[in-house]
Amino acid sequence: MTRRHLLQLASSALALLACAGAYAQNATTWPSKNIRLVVPYAAGGPADLVARELALTLTADLKQSVTVENMGGSMGVPALGAVARAEPDGHTLLMAAVGNVVLQPMLSKHGGADLVAKLRPVSIISTAPHVLVVSAKLPIKSVAELVAYAKAHPGEVSFASAGTGGTSHLGMEMFKSLSKTDVIHVPYKGSSGSVNDLISGQVSALFSSLPSLQGLIDKGYVRLLAATAPSQSPATKNLPLMSATLPEFEYATWYAMYAPLATPPALVERINQALSRALKNPALTSKVEAAGTELRAGSADEVLLWTQRDAAKWRRVIQDAKITLE
Repeated sequence: MTRRHLLQLASSALALLACAGAYAQNATTWPSKNIRLVVPYAAGGPADLVARELALTLTADLKQSVTVENMGGSMGVPALGAVARAEPDGHTLLMAAVGNVVLQPMLSKHGGADLVAKLRPVSIISTAPHVLVVSAKLPIKSVAELVAYAKAHPGEVSFASAGTGGTSHLGMEMFKSLSKTDVIHVPYKGSSGSVNDLISGQVSALFSSLPSLQGLIDKGYVRLLAATAPSQSPATKNLPLMSATLPEFEYATWYAMYAPLATPPALVERINQALSRALKNPALTSKVEAAGTELRAGSADEVLLWTQRDAAKWRRVIQDAKITLE
């Protein structure tokens, strides 16, 4: 390496240190401008609801506008990239789901793992179980009855999902493996088609979030059997659990907040503290948890632990079912 190259490297390193020092110093004055909260889902869904209510609470607390930017598609890759490339000054944040930061990197080769590595966890935001529902046209009223029916009708019970590789699909694969049944996966492009066919009885069952199914459950179009994990949300805490019939069956969807990787620890801690205050706000809690989502303030280390836990769980399911998006 030439002396010129060494000088260039030294100059670049000094510039990075200077920037890091400036951002760290800015931790005491954050936020100094509008905060952009990127959500890797379309407007109107459960994730968007949580993000928008959280943004309103943060805006009131921080006295700075927090604006939600929906960036759906490609299992979150565009959203992850936008935040990974942003200035590490705490004014661009990502609220990502387990599917974006755990599943997508394992299923796809299109930049998911590289982008996740360029993000710094800030805090857990929320967790929620999925619920298992069946078409009301089927004579099934419990998970045990569904298992028995599937064993008596091999290859006839079908599970819909919003697409291959999503949490709903992997929940079905977990059910198939643990129940030792021959059930069929029917992927759709989005949720509307899957729900319509579930109502008509063209597909048998579906794992999904409670808010997206509550109206159909209330009208008797589909029958709720169980939740996929324990929850303290008023909407789900008293539901039967999948694990009561299939002891190893448990999963939940969760969301966490991320910042660009170069964001200084002092600034990350300041953002974490603001999120903790917001997530414990009674007004926010009452709005969000009534729909089946449990708000959970947590540390950056907790995000890493949840990521490692679910990566190990879903990697086994993906490998056993030989699932790929390529």
